[in-house]
Amino acid sequence: MAETQIDIDALPVGGHSLNLARHAGFHGVLALLALALFAAADSWYTLTGLELALGLSVITGLLAGATIPTLVHEWFHYLGAKFSGGKYSIPKPLGLFVYDWDFTANSTRQFFVMSLGGTLGSLVAIIFLFQVLPADTAGRAALLAASVGSLGFAGAIEWPVLLRTRKSGEPLSELAKVDLDVLRRSAAVGGIVGLVTYNLIY
Repeated sequence: MAETQIDIDALPVGGHSLNLARHAGFHGVLALLALALFAAADSWYTLTGLELALGLSVITGLLAGATIPTLVHEWFHYLGAKFSGGKYSIPKPLGLFVYDWDFTANSTRQFFVMSLGGTLGSLVAIIFLFQVLPADTAGRAALLAASVGSLGFAGAIEWPVLLRTRKSGEPLSELAKVDLDVLRRSAAVGGIVGLVTYNLIY
């Protein structure tokens, strides 16, 4: 019996289901790894009370708190792209971004729906984490604070783009203005938001 081979690159735009499954698996592994590292450090500290374990729980808490909402954020961008009826492709290389947005074929309204989907995803992830994890140790509080900080980071990048796009109607041109300085300022915003959140909850 002849073997059937599937050419992933030949699949239609928006229908690269195999590539999408690969991205989902990759992101799932990243999320589980971040959670596992935090869970191990958090359990170690709970059992021993060692300062080293506490330090590791804070570090891994920051990692997990930044990673999980960021991944959910990106998948809600994808859901926003689908919900808007936009055109996009699913890249074969694995990475943070799930899809490539077609700026020439999509409208400004579709861009807004896709973009705001990411913010909704961050909020969903943050609410979920606050529901399931008490801020009763420094490590757990660090995880929760980092999750809010990740929204501050993403918002500092994306929301000004949306405001400028509302005036110009040129999302690609406005996105092109996101340079290294913007990323640095956004990282500072995320850090400040995270620190304020930490001090409020712990």
